[in-house]
Amino acid sequence: MAKLYFYYSAMNAGKTTKLLQSSFNYKERHMDTLLYTFKMDNRFGEEVISSRIGLQEKASVFDAELDLFADISSKRTPKTACILLDEAQFLTKKQVHELCRVVDELNVPVLTYGLRSDFLGEPFEGSLYLLILADELVEVKTICHCGRKAIMNAKFDGNKKIIRQGEQVDIGGNEKYTALCRKHFNAGEIGPVS
Repeated sequence: MAKLYFYYSAMNAGKTTKLLQSSFNYKERHMDTLLYTFKMDNRFGEEVISSRIGLQEKASVFDAELDLFADISSKRTPKTACILLDEAQFLTKKQVHELCRVVDELNVPVLTYGLRSDFLGEPFEGSLYLLILADELVEVKTICHCGRKAIMNAKFDGNKKIIRQGEQVDIGGNEKYTALCRKHFNAGEIGPVS
């Protein structure tokens, strides 16, 4: 029986690496996967999912306009064993429901990977509805500079000061964001960053 999974965490926990490892595992067993990533995140090229440790794979892209149920229905084959979707926080409520249809009507597992909250401590729309509708929730853990579990994402400027306002979507990596425990997020202490 297929399920909808949401693997969530703060920044830099290895979500994308886990996604690419899952795809590799399926392919090693001679099964196909369909990969999706957010269209705006083209830091590593168009239609590419790339992890910080250098793994990458071609992927279809989604934006708020894409009907995921229709797109997956048109691309899947009898060998398609699962759907893997990176940057799931950028899904819309409608798209989360479309992924539920993929699971329920097409009987194909869907594994989504994304952030639980933004740099202001607010939920992303996609994450919120995945937390509500996913059959399985899996926390991917990472740590704050103090050693505690990091659950928050902090955005910082060139002076290493936390930014507490701005647009929710601002694509970036270690040069702009860091994962913190709640205590250091609230205190505005980002610690050392690379």
